[in-house]
Parts: sequence; C-alpha cells; structure tokens
Amino acid sequence: MTRITFFTAEGGRITGFEAKGHSGYAEAGEDILCASIGAAVSLVEATVNDVLGLAAAVRTDADRALVSLRLPGGLGPVAESTCQSLLTGLMLYFTMLHDEYPDNIEVLEAD
Repeated sequence: MTRITFFTAEGGRITGFEAKGHSGYAEAGEDILCASIGAAVSLVEATVNDVLGLAAAVRTDADRALVSLRLPGGLGPVAESTCQSLLTGLMLYFTMLHDEYPDNIEVLEAD
C-alpha cells in the first residue's frame, strides 16, 4: 500500500508531503496506480521548483519507495497561494484515488 501523508502547520498551511510504499495494485512496471501517483508528484515538484523557482526540499529513496517534498518558509503571497493550491489539489487527487483503490492507497494528514 502507498501511504501519503500531508504535513500541515498552524492555520492549516500544507508544508509538504511524503509518499511511501508500493501500491501493490499490479506488478512493478505495470502498476497504473503507482504510475499515477508518481506522475502527480513529479508534476507538483516540477511546478514548485522549476516553474516557480522555489527551493522545496525533495528527498527520494528508491529502496524504500519514498519521495517527499517540503516547502521552504517565508514564501511571498503569490508563491504561497500557488503552492497551497497545488498541494491541496494533489491531496484531493490522491483522496479520489483512495476512493477508487481503498486497498492500495491511503491519504493521511499530520501536524
């Protein structure tokens, strides 16, 4: 199962997320759920770091099937608003995937 945890700060600000584990929906290389999760994570990371030019901390560990992203602090109002929209949309997307594949993906929130 893939467990995705979104981290929040005071006021509900999403500060980042961690996705860990293989979904187990299908064999490696044929797992459409893992591919969907990976593509969504890559899109958000590329938008935050490459398009917006922010320095979000990204960590990957292929052996543990782990990827995480943490937003930097002190973002300006436009960057903050954009990042919150991106991360909220990502959470919504993963929640929709959970509704469709409840045995393979779990979405959590943590302080």
